[in-house]
Amino acid sequence: MINIENLSKSYGGHQVLKGINLSLAAGQVHGIVGENGAGKTTLFKCIAGLEDYEGSIQSAFNPLKNHLGLLPTDPFFFSKITGREYLLLLCNARLLPPTDLDAKNIFDLPLNQYASTYSTGMKKKLALTAILLQNNEVFILDEPFNGVDIHSNMVITEIIQKLRSLGKTVLISSHIFSTLNDTCDRIYLLKEGLFVRQADRDGFGDLEAEMRAFTVGDRVARLGLG
Repeated sequence: MINIENLSKSYGGHQVLKGINLSLAAGQVHGIVGENGAGKTTLFKCIAGLEDYEGSIQSAFNPLKNHLGLLPTDPFFFSKITGREYLLLLCNARLLPPTDLDAKNIFDLPLNQYASTYSTGMKKKLALTAILLQNNEVFILDEPFNGVDIHSNMVITEIIQKLRSLGKTVLISSHIFSTLNDTCDRIYLLKEGLFVRQADRDGFGDLEAEMRAFTVGDRVARLGLG
């Protein structure tokens, strides 16, 4: 269990997160949906220990960051590191013994090629593979389906469901509701730095309808397309 209480984050005079309260249970997949700029990525960075914040984050893991795998929206890779070297680097960071990387290369990535030359989707799949090999207990996946082909999306969905069955804590973000519908046990709607709504599986339909109402509104009608 991870308990987040009254978490706030500001950049200068701009407050991005405004007193977030959230409990993340193990063995569940928690989704956060919201428009661009709602604060999803900032929240994830705070939980992962990459940003200072006000409030508290408590968990059974100390420190939490040593048991957490973060998949950023746009993973960064050094210019002269191959995919294979990157996987080894992240395993070494957890003091894990060498593993058969070729057997575990489930996305068929060109591991001997420089990771910086990968496509957007390939970079995301490499970064995801790396945090999976680390045997983390907590996974934060920021837009894991964006830029990834449909076949890999199916694999990623299966991975998330497997992590749930293993009792891992999984937190996923998306600004597209449908990508969370098949994987999450609970979805939170983040708007302007605050959770304004949450729903369990039986309430996903109502939540999506509410999102559509305030996001779409009369925007299309105003175009006068006929």
